Amino acid sequence: MSILNGWKLHGNGKSLAPGDVVEPDERLTWPRTAGIGAQHVIAMFGSTFLVPILTGFDPSTTLFFTALSTALFLLMNANKLPSYLGSSFGFIAPVMAVTAAHKGLAVASFGIMVTGALLAVIGVVVHFAGARWIDIVMPPMVTGAIVAIIGFNLAPSAWKNFKAAPLTALVTLLAVMLISVLFKGLIGRLNILLGVIVGYMFAVTQGEVDFGAVEEAAWFGLPKFHLPQADPTVLAMFIPVVLVLVAENIGHVKSVSLMTGRDYDQRIGTALMSDGIGTFFAGLGGGSGTTTYAENIGVMAATKVYSTAAYWCAALFAFLLSLCPKFGAIINTIPGGVLGGVTTLLYGMIGMLGVRIWVENKVDFGKTVNMTVGAVVMIVGIADFTFAIQGISFNGIAIGSVATLVMYHGLKAIGRARGTISANDYIEETPQA
Repeated sequence: MSILNGWKLHGNGKSLAPGDVVEPDERLTWPRTAGIGAQHVIAMFGSTFLVPILTGFDPSTTLFFTALSTALFLLMNANKLPSYLGSSFGFIAPVMAVTAAHKGLAVASFGIMVTGALLAVIGVVVHFAGARWIDIVMPPMVTGAIVAIIGFNLAPSAWKNFKAAPLTALVTLLAVMLISVLFKGLIGRLNILLGVIVGYMFAVTQGEVDFGAVEEAAWFGLPKFHLPQADPTVLAMFIPVVLVLVAENIGHVKSVSLMTGRDYDQRIGTALMSDGIGTFFAGLGGGSGTTTYAENIGVMAATKVYSTAAYWCAALFAFLLSLCPKFGAIINTIPGGVLGGVTTLLYGMIGMLGVRIWVENKVDFGKTVNMTVGAVVMIVGIADFTFAIQGISFNGIAIGSVATLVMYHGLKAIGRARGTISANDYIEETPQA
């Protein structure tokens, strides 16, 4: 399929009647399609840039690889599955753990690269063998627990930034929360981005922003690439992130299927592969790992425009912005107080996504195994249990992820052998209920 000629024009390409839907293989006129693409870039801005700001990666480099990964995703899915690949929150905790251990971003990049390679391999397996085995190895009880601790494990980091400038952090947090309920449509969905802008403006009035680096930065230039540095000891912290990326990608495919009325199950394998390869290249070149973005699902839901042409435009806009060092320097001036405010909500939201997986799948915590696994893993993740074996360090996420898999499947096997537990993990609803 030609990149520029692969879409049918929807109607006259200029107007949409109420209830009209622009299918993935359709487009509006190119100026209108470009406008939708710009909305996708704006929608992913707040979340995509928070990851490099929090972890120390260069924002321009990260943006460059989100554009590359998005283009790769569209190509590998034959322009049939719309998606923007932004920065994954799943990598925040392991990257921060690596930098706290003074190993450097090059070592963190190695962890990201290996995680991407593993995700790509899983994608190949899913493509040829189907996704049923994922449900067996990682049922909702397990997936929810791992996603939850990846968010809640970051609570101390949020508090550290919050107390650096409590008033600025509070203003930012209130702005993010209020915008989400005061405004409808796209504005309400951009609450993180707009809340950060409000907090940033307040921080400027408090003298908390230094514009020195912005004045020195050039208008045009290549992003700052760097190669990874191999260190197998950090992999235990990164590999659990694969489970999060698998859950996010499958959730994205299911969401797009629901919105478009198309069956995309056969695309789950290629979605995982393309995200894995994109993450691999991001790690290879010094960017943050990528994932499919819920923010852009929101744009599609609001506009009813599912055209993959719009995502090509979004990737192009992101690529052009990545070539402006001054833009990246502005992003890097966001002070700790603003980050403390927005991450108080953001990290909690990541954790609550895990809880949401439990709720939506009706995981029954009246069952002994579910309650036991959930209780232990949450404490391990939130308290950040750590230990090292022969120089290999394991943090709360790594320990919690392994413990979840071992405890859940181990206790279930023992319980079934002894006849002390039932096979069903989920709440059974009667017709009356």
